[in-house]
Order: sequence, then structure tokens, then C-alpha cells
Amino acid sequence: MDKFRMIFQFFQSNQESFMNGICGIMALASTQMYSAFDFNCPCLPYYNLAYGLGILLVPPFILFLLGFVLNNNISMLAEEWRRPQGQRGKDPAVLRYMFCSMAQRAMIAPAVWVSVTLLDGKCITCAFCTSVPVETLGNASHLHLSQGEIQQVLARIPCKEIYNGQQLIANEVAIRYLRCISQALGWCFVLLMTTLAFLVRSLRPCFSQAAFLKSRYWSHYIDIERKLFDETCAEHARSFAKVCIQQFFEGMSTDLVAARCHLPRKAPADAGEAAEKLLGITDQGTMNMALKSWHRCKPPLHLHPPALPTGNGWAGEGQPPTHPSAPRKETAAYYSWV
Repeated sequence: MDKFRMIFQFFQSNQESFMNGICGIMALASTQMYSAFDFNCPCLPYYNLAYGLGILLVPPFILFLLGFVLNNNISMLAEEWRRPQGQRGKDPAVLRYMFCSMAQRAMIAPAVWVSVTLLDGKCITCAFCTSVPVETLGNASHLHLSQGEIQQVLARIPCKEIYNGQQLIANEVAIRYLRCISQALGWCFVLLMTTLAFLVRSLRPCFSQAAFLKSRYWSHYIDIERKLFDETCAEHARSFAKVCIQQFFEGMSTDLVAARCHLPRKAPADAGEAAEKLLGITDQGTMNMALKSWHRCKPPLHLHPPALPTGNGWAGEGQPPTHPSAPRKETAAYYSWV
């Protein structure tokens, strides 16, 4: 349990670690889904190709979209892309970095599915069983069959229980031939994905490390800013609701005891704290205006420090320069005792 707790805390440490954990879980889930999937080839001409390629390509596309859906940054990317210009410019490099980061993570589960499917060989066997070279592996001259009849016989190769073309080509020979091709394609795909990942990880710092660091920094900033804004809005909503409820109950109690003489009760301390957290926004219209203003014209990414004196012409860095004092006049006094 301690190891699982440490792994869980690592996944929650930052946004990238969390998304890496989600993508790893999806990759494991894709292998489990394929192992639990009941593969049934239709064993009919023109249907085998559609079924085999559909199993090979459609689930990876679904997993790719699911990887985008589970990524929390997709809504942040869409919001940053579609928001008005306002007082803050939109950096295309940051948007590209966010999209590429999400795409790379979303590609992990589809790549695992394609690799496992090709290494298993069932999809390729079902899709291309009618393309087996009978002249090379079988005995095409043994039976005088038309091309359509040969295609119908070859389409039954994945189905051993109904295959009746042993005299044309042995079922084991055709399956082994197609499975070897599928496994070769699978290992080539794994090698290609590994090589691309290695090149991206190793060569990227050699060309655009400074631009990459800037894009990564501002991507993290947008994520943190959004979280802090949501937390601030939630805290304001909580304080607003607390003050409204307390005012409601105070008004009700005042109406109920209007005919009696009671000393005014002191407002609870938490009510004062909640009122301070409202920051002057005490009605629905003002809050809606603040939310619209945040979306339309976000404040520029420039902090304004307190202005330093500029009357003497110094820029404000370090301590103000000390001006040399004017030379003092020394006066000599002579006293006489005469």
C-alpha cells in the first residue's frame, strides 16, 4: 500500500505527471481490451478486409480521441485559442506546445493497440487471406476453379472449422505466412515509434531549447492561473452564499421578533471575514461583469512594482545615487586680548 500511495502522490504532483499516469493506465487498458476481445473473422470475400482493418484502425482512433477527452488541458487550449485578444496577446508557440504535448500523450494507447494487434497477427490474417500467393505456397493447378471460387475458398482460411481448401493450399501454411508478415510489420512499427520518440527527446534540446522552455513555462502558467482563478471564484461564491444566508436568517429573525424587545445581537466573526473576502463584489451583475472582463481582456503579464523616484534622473536599480555634498566653507576667527 505504501508503494501505491507513493505512486499516486507522484501522479498528483503536477499536471504532466498526472497525464502520464492516465496515458499509462490507458495503454494497459488497451492491451487488456484486446486480450478480452473475441475476434471473429466473417470469412467472406470483401468482408474480411473491412473487418480486419476496422479492428486494426478504429479502436486506436477511439483511444486517441479518448486521450484528448481525458486530458484536462483540452478545454484550456480551446479557451486560450478562442478567447478575444484583450489586453494579453496569444502566443502561437504556447498553443502549439500544448497541442503537441496532448497529442504525444494521446498517441500512447493507440500505438500500443496497433503494436499488439500486428504482433498477434489475427487482423492481418483475416484482412489479407484472399491475397495469399497460391501459385507459390499451394497448388493452383490441382483444381480447376474460377477466380471467384478461389477467393471464396481463401476467405475461409481464418476459420479452420469451415475451411475446405486443403488441396488448394494448406491452412497452416497460409496462416503462418500471413502471421509472419504481420509480426514483421509489428516489430517495424515498434521500432519506428521508438526511434521517433528517441529523436524527439534527444534532438529537441539541440535546436530550440530556449523556445521550448519559454513555451513550457507559459503553458504551466496558464494552467496554474486557471486553477487559481477557479479557486478564487469558488471562495468568493462560498463567502457570497454565506453572507446571503446569514442576512436572510437575520431578516427572518427580525421579522419574527419585531413586537418584542431584544438587544441586537453581534454579527458573528465569520460573517465579517466572509464580507471581507467579497472584495467589494456584492451583487450578481457586478460578478457577471467581472467574469466577462476576465474572459475578454485578461490582464497583461506585466507586474507593476511601486514607482521609484525619477526626478534626479536615476533608473531605480539598487540604491539611489548619493550626490556629492557642496564643499564646506571654513572660517577662521582671531581673538585679541588687547
